[in-house]
Amino acid sequence: MARLVLCTTLCAPAGCGWRSSQQTSTQPEVKPAPKTPIAEKKEELGEQSWDPAWNRIVEDALPPEMISSKVARDVKPFCPRFIGMGETDKRAFWAYFFQALAGAEAGLVPTKDVRHTEAAPVKDTVTKQSVRSEGLLQLTFMDAQRYGCDFDWAKDKQLAEKDPAKTILQPKNSLACGVKILSDQLIVQGKPLLSRSSYWSTLRPGGLSFRVFSKQMTNVPAVCRVDPSLDAAKSKPTSAELATESARK
Repeated sequence: MARLVLCTTLCAPAGCGWRSSQQTSTQPEVKPAPKTPIAEKKEELGEQSWDPAWNRIVEDALPPEMISSKVARDVKPFCPRFIGMGETDKRAFWAYFFQALAGAEAGLVPTKDVRHTEAAPVKDTVTKQSVRSEGLLQLTFMDAQRYGCDFDWAKDKQLAEKDPAKTILQPKNSLACGVKILSDQLIVQGKPLLSRSSYWSTLRPGGLSFRVFSKQMTNVPAVCRVDPSLDAAKSKPTSAELATESARK
C-alpha cells in the first residue's frame, strides 16, 4: 500500500503535466499589426476602425505558401526584409496588408457596398443581377463559386442591404475570402502582387485607387523595413517605385 501511495504521489504531477501539455493550443502566435493611417484617423474621430481580432482571421487563413520565400519578391516593395523574417512577423505583415486593402477598398467599413453602373454592367452569376461589391474587401457572391468563399446568397437575399448578419458582410468571411483570392493570384496563377489584372483595382499600378492603397502601406511592421530600429522613419514607397518593381516581373 505504501508503495502504491508513493507511486501515485510521484506520478500524478507528471500525468497532470502531460495532460496539460496535450491540451495547450497549437495556434500560431499572433503579433499585433500596426495601425494603418486610416485606422489611426478613424480612432481619433471616434469612428469604427480596424478590429484587432481581424488580424487573427487573416493569419489563420494564410496558406503556407504565403509565408514562404515564394512571395518574397512580390512583397519586397513594402517589406524588404520579408524573406529573412520569422513566421510570426510574416503573418503580421499580411494582417497589416489586408488592413490596408480594406482601408482602401471600403474605408474599414464592413457593411460598405457599391453597385456597378457601367453602360454594360457585369452580371453576377449567382444573384443574376448587376454585380454589387460588398464588405471589407468589396467582394461578390460569385466569388463563392470561383474561390470557394463562404457566402450564402439564399440567406442573404432575405436580409436588408446593409444587414451585418449577411454572410458576405461578415468580416470573417470577407477576409478569409480575400486571402483565397490573393493566394490564387500569387500562387496558383503565378502573377505578381501588383498587377493590372489583379482582382482589386487598388492593386493595379497607375490608377487613383492604387495611390490610395499605397498611402495605407506606409506604416508596415518595423521589422519589414531595411533598418527596423528607425521606427520614426517610416518607409513610404511611391507609386512609381511600386509600378517599376511590378514591371520587372
